[in-house]
Amino acid sequence: MTTHAPLRIGVLNGDDIGHEIVPAAHAIADAAARASGLAIDWRPMPLGRKALDELGHTMPPGTLETLGTLDGFILGPIGHQAYPKVPEAINPHPILRKSFDLFANVRPTRSYPGLGCLYDDIDLVIVRENNEGFQPDRNVVAGSGEFRPTHDTTISVRVITREGSRKVARAAFEIARARKKRLTVVHKNTVFKLGCGMFVEECYEAGKEFPDVAIEEVIVDTFAMKLVREPQRFDVVVTTNMFGDILTDEAAGLVGGLGMAPGLCIGRGEIAMAQATHGSAPDIAGKGLANPYAMIESTRMLIEWLGRRRGIPAAAEASARMKAAIEAALADPATRTPDIRGTGTQADMTRAILSHLETRTHAPA
Repeated sequence: MTTHAPLRIGVLNGDDIGHEIVPAAHAIADAAARASGLAIDWRPMPLGRKALDELGHTMPPGTLETLGTLDGFILGPIGHQAYPKVPEAINPHPILRKSFDLFANVRPTRSYPGLGCLYDDIDLVIVRENNEGFQPDRNVVAGSGEFRPTHDTTISVRVITREGSRKVARAAFEIARARKKRLTVVHKNTVFKLGCGMFVEECYEAGKEFPDVAIEEVIVDTFAMKLVREPQRFDVVVTTNMFGDILTDEAAGLVGGLGMAPGLCIGRGEIAMAQATHGSAPDIAGKGLANPYAMIESTRMLIEWLGRRRGIPAAAEASARMKAAIEAALADPATRTPDIRGTGTQADMTRAILSHLETRTHAPA
């Protein structure tokens, strides 16, 4: 029985395989919600190349404003590099992150049996700062943090702030407290003495609010090596933007590739964005080969996060149902995609998860 106001969740397919994997995630989340008594008001919205072709803009007027009235949204992969060079073809990513202050990108890495993972017991979360760093599309208010003063010289500016560092550190500590109460801070303050030095300082400052969480530091190049050799020793990791971007892809490679790399962008507000960390893969779009796991798991993370923030037990139940059904589908090679040692298609995997949801008569323990 529904006892809460419906969650308002936007659905934005994005580009290329997004038109396959986002509808799959939507259908699975909706089935789990209905089985759990979780009311969701789904709001499909235009964004990306299809929106440009049909409405004249990759982010049509009203889309951003409407998203601001919702509880969260699902964003499919964006293939902005293939957009035509016209003013209306903008990359929605930085606009969405900045508009809703989505400063923390939460990226879990978990190994499942039979998928070709390098280790069978990986279960870690990397929390990546999302709005600063070296990335030139997000580190200044106007213009770009990368410029070329002469033909032969390019300068890239890295922006680290105390506020940005403190916010992402606090988010990571909260996750660590809910898991094994261990947090690893990854940085390079041996070289970036001021930038990474400030980041580390603010991590320790935030840690004063979490005395029950143990904190350690690892230099980024050492961490990259240890992540390959002994990923089991890490639980929750926090780092700056570019380091996090690289390390999360490395982590994904340990457990089957980017198709197994979900993500959730969160901020201080009450809104969050589910976003798989892979690209739009135009080369396999429409072929049924796209692995929907990352998008489905990102959506599950969104529902779990919204339920926890708003105190909605039905959301926790829906999340648990999704988790059990996903694991059941991944256990069968016939319902896995080829990238994770399966013989199935995206549709096969989606149908299998839906079938497992329908056959469960009670929520998982």
